[in-house]
Amino acid sequence: MRIHYLQHVPFEGLGSIEPWANSHGHSLTRSRFYKDDPLPPIESIDWLIIMGGPMSVHDESSCPWLVNEQRFIEEAVEGGRSVLGICLGAQLIARVLGARVYRNRDKEIGWYPLRKSDELPSEGIASAMTDGVTAFHWHGETFELPAGAVRLMSSEACVNQAFAYENRIVELQYHLETTRESAAALMDNCADEIVEAPYIQTAEEMLSDPSRFSRINDEMQKVLHYLETVSRR
Repeated sequence: MRIHYLQHVPFEGLGSIEPWANSHGHSLTRSRFYKDDPLPPIESIDWLIIMGGPMSVHDESSCPWLVNEQRFIEEAVEGGRSVLGICLGAQLIARVLGARVYRNRDKEIGWYPLRKSDELPSEGIASAMTDGVTAFHWHGETFELPAGAVRLMSSEACVNQAFAYENRIVELQYHLETTRESAAALMDNCADEIVEAPYIQTAEEMLSDPSRFSRINDEMQKVLHYLETVSRR
């Protein structure tokens, strides 16, 4: 399967997704907007993954590539591709689907538990969602649910943490792909965001338990397996 991913900054890459894709025999290509990489023809990919980044979906004046990126995401959605959006990626897809993206009441940075939505059916993507899982978060904005989308997960600080659309499009505002190394890189590059606030942990707290990363990487594999199965239909 041909997986293409969109990367916004060098310190937010695929994390645990890359070894999973390689071990399952999928090809990986990327467009790095910070290096002005071109976008491929939509016909050349089967699956699109959109990574996170510190910018906002509204930063089109300082990040003009956001305009073309959203057109490309729209092409992928309308072209029947499987799509996975993470953090900024989730917000971009929400916007492409016509939903409002806005500043959340609180920034959420660190390890916080998620609860499964009551709206979820018992089959399909529900099998990839674990009620009560403690995920890694790093976001200050959120989104309204697009028309036709199903809420997947919520947290105490943020109602809309994840949604599914047409079964083949999954958006996660939180991070399951993060490794200890990629979390440390995020903290190095975005240290100014680690301030005293209700839902922001210290760098020491975030890195204190290495086993948390392997647990969320296992959760990421469930989502990837689900999308892999959908993509093969």
